[in-house]
Amino acid sequence: MKLSFANLDDLAPEVKLPAYQIDKIGDGILHFGVGGFHRAHQAFYTDALMNQGKALDWGICGAGVRAEDRKARDDLAAQDYLFTLYELGDSPDTEVRVIGAMTDMLLAHDSPQALIEKMAEPNIRIVSLTITEGGYCIDDSTGQFMANLPPVQHDLANPGAPTTVFGFLCAALQRRREAGRGPFTVMSCDNLPHNGQVARKALLAFARLAGDAYGQGLAEWIEQQVSFPNAMVDRITPMTSTAHRQQLLEEHGVDDTWPVVCEPFVQWVLEDNFCAGRPAWEDVGVQFTADVTPYEEMKIKLLNGSHLALTYLGTLKGYRFVHETMNDPLFVEYIATYMDRDVTPQLAPVPGIDLSAYKAKLIERFSNQAIADQLERVCSDGSSKFPKFTVPTLNQLVQSGGDLDRGALVVAAWALYLKGLGDYRIVDPRADFCRSLVSEDASLTARLLGAEEIFGQTLPNSPAFVAAFERQLHNLRTLGVDGTLNALLGKD
Repeated sequence: MKLSFANLDDLAPEVKLPAYQIDKIGDGILHFGVGGFHRAHQAFYTDALMNQGKALDWGICGAGVRAEDRKARDDLAAQDYLFTLYELGDSPDTEVRVIGAMTDMLLAHDSPQALIEKMAEPNIRIVSLTITEGGYCIDDSTGQFMANLPPVQHDLANPGAPTTVFGFLCAALQRRREAGRGPFTVMSCDNLPHNGQVARKALLAFARLAGDAYGQGLAEWIEQQVSFPNAMVDRITPMTSTAHRQQLLEEHGVDDTWPVVCEPFVQWVLEDNFCAGRPAWEDVGVQFTADVTPYEEMKIKLLNGSHLALTYLGTLKGYRFVHETMNDPLFVEYIATYMDRDVTPQLAPVPGIDLSAYKAKLIERFSNQAIADQLERVCSDGSSKFPKFTVPTLNQLVQSGGDLDRGALVVAAWALYLKGLGDYRIVDPRADFCRSLVSEDASLTARLLGAEEIFGQTLPNSPAFVAAFERQLHNLRTLGVDGTLNALLGKD
């Protein structure tokens, strides 16, 4: 059955449907970066709240600034912006749910002015973002906004026809300011430490560079009026494959052009800092807090850091899915040891969280065979992920005099992965630059670790870390993945 408004009542009985009148929804949120994660997370929670008869004025209008967003818009528009949330896991309580919280999706390439006008409407009270770690244009080595990027330069020179998220935010906020409508909240949902602060820093930097181009005093007004809550967001959401679509059709009879597949687990911890109101997401399980920092540190260092620790090694071993690595006892022992000995001692107590139980749950989640999470997805954008997910852990190990070999192996595995010697793709916006760092074996260590925008200054200037990196790189080359892990775990 093709997914659409007209066919909702004809879907299989196990498929959960919206309990609200979809045509009665009003927009309250505009979201940049409509993809699997947003739909499995923010749209999921908003739909759950609407199913309680609440927040019907908080519908989500999507927005796209990339050429590839057109297919996403066309796929969703063809099925009335409905999509299926398809949970996959070993638990019997997984669900198949049609989500109707999205109302529309606007493309910047079609009409920049239409998108600006939509953002300027008084009913839009939150503009949310999943634009990836690299989308904030912050140089990880300096912490500065990268004003020299061509799209940024374009928007600074053409404020009436922006192409970047920051150009659109400034244009819309200035229009609201001129109309006396007040600001909206800018809410980042990306996997970044202090993601709200990063969004604030990037937007203010852009606004200050623009000067009076978007309106005199706009940067100061944003600084004083706009709120940027930090958030910790967590749900493993692999890329939707043709096999997933076919499985949904065969098992539940839903013909969905772009369903979202995800694990049953979901978590959202959010600072309650909204300048124009928000949905009552706490009624459907979102945890609001005054300080999200300990939750961020836990998730980023344990989940995201462990993902990087297994993903490049797994790819070098020839695996293609996360669960394949977790079917390998050597990988499980390595990841568990890395979490216990290297990461956990660095974490502050996390309110309401038993870290031992959390780590055990991570092993279970990584081992979810039904979800078939692709290693290629987790491997992607390594040059942006390392500075956020792994380097802070390594820096603390250096400073505390801790064991460096397990962490150094993560970097060594990435170095060999970048050589592209196996049957896999290297997916990274800076792939050519990254490959150049490992193109010649002579002085590889100095070139790779000397990439300050990725590894900072502590690691290349630590003789102990350099020695650990070279030791693990040598082991991978001579012993292979299994031999290296056996040696590291004392199984020789």
